[in-house]
Amino acid sequence: MNYRIHPLSENAITLYFEQKISPDINDLVIASCLWIEENSFPGFIEVVPAYASLTIFYDLIELINQGYKSPFLFVKSKMQEIPFESLKAGNKPKNLIEIPVEYSGEDLQIVGKHSRLSEKEIIKLHTEPEYRVYMMGFLPGFAYMGGLNQKLATPRKKKPRLKVPAGSVGIAGAQTGIYPLESPGGWQLIGLTDKKLFDPSDRKLSLLSTGDYVKFKAV
Repeated sequence: MNYRIHPLSENAITLYFEQKISPDINDLVIASCLWIEENSFPGFIEVVPAYASLTIFYDLIELINQGYKSPFLFVKSKMQEIPFESLKAGNKPKNLIEIPVEYSGEDLQIVGKHSRLSEKEIIKLHTEPEYRVYMMGFLPGFAYMGGLNQKLATPRKKKPRLKVPAGSVGIAGAQTGIYPLESPGGWQLIGLTDKKLFDPSDRKLSLLSTGDYVKFKAV
């Protein structure tokens, strides 16, 4: 198994797999995160998955107080214990979530001009795939999803908007995503959903999680 381990900060360390968008690599990231959580160590705070990497945050002071001269090397040794070859990442049941979308986004024409497709073709191509949630970030409940038809890939805006409405569905490069909260943003907006992506009163907090799949439905 090829991977690299590098410090991210004085209290964080990142493990990198092959840097590409791949369901198999992302499965391995998720399985590694689960293994770390189940085999935590002194000073462990949390592990955060990304597309093809994972980052462990740890309590630097606690490890120093426990006598570890190099907390980084200690945590690195724990990461090297992960049984990558035997992890069964694909055993997680597939969780498919349907998201209703009103395709009336103000950037539909921009995407159409870039892709040379009609609005009807954009909607058809955007609702066809099952999108994988590769990572969470940027905002609470914001899911970075891969699987976008390459014909729809459109660059982000050069100048981001100051306010993007909650529920906005957008495209950025080869990714698609949904803004769970009103925020600044530079993705090309193609639609709007009334589905609640982030709920602080809910125990789960976020509707979507890494490894989930999303199917958009035009309404």
